[in-house]
Amino acid sequence: MSPSGWNFVFKDYNFQIMLSINELKKGTNITLNGEPFTVIFSQHLKMGRGGGIMQTKLQNLLNGKVIEKNFKGQETVESAELARTAAQFLYADSEGAHFMDQESFETITLPEKNVAGQLKFIQDGMIVDILNYNGKAISVSIPVKVDLQVRSTPPGVKGNTATGGTKPATLVSGAVVNVPLFINEGDIIRVNTETGEYVERAG
Repeated sequence: MSPSGWNFVFKDYNFQIMLSINELKKGTNITLNGEPFTVIFSQHLKMGRGGGIMQTKLQNLLNGKVIEKNFKGQETVESAELARTAAQFLYADSEGAHFMDQESFETITLPEKNVAGQLKFIQDGMIVDILNYNGKAISVSIPVKVDLQVRSTPPGVKGNTATGGTKPATLVSGAVVNVPLFINEGDIIRVNTETGEYVERAG
C-alpha cells in the first residue's frame, strides 16, 4: 500500500544521444535548432591549451541547404535519430522523386531539393533507403559506390589503358562523369556518389 499523499507518475522520456565534437565525422546526423543535418565535411583544428575546434559543413536534410559551423572544445551536439525505409525508385517529375515503399507498397514522394545530390546516381528500379525524421520522409540515402551503365560517350580506343586521358560519359541515371578512353557505350562502371568520380569498370 502506497504511503498516504504519495502519487506515483510514470512518464516516457525521450533520451537524447549527445555527441562530442570529435564524433562529428562525415555522414554523422545531428540536430540543430530542431532540424536534422548531416555532416558532409569536418576538420579538427588544435588550439593549444584551449583545446580545439571542429570545422564542419552541414547539409540540412529538410531543405538541402549547406551551412558552415564551428564547434568548440567540450561542446556537445544532439544526434539525429533517423529511421530507414527500403524503397524502389519509380520516376521523377516536376513534383519530385517518387519511390515505392517495399513493405507497404505506398508511394513516397520527396521534393527535388531534398534529393538533388543523389538523384543523378539513381536509376529506374534501384532500391534505396528513405530517411525518416519524426515519422516524415525527408531524404534518401544511396551507397557510396554504385554500378551504372554508360548510355553515351565518344568512341573508345581499344586497348587504351592510359591513366591520363579521359572523356565525358553520360550514364543511364543522367549523371555525366569523366571516364578513361577505353570505356564504351553499354559498359557498366562503378562511380563514387560522394565525389561523382569514376572508380573502375564493373562489367
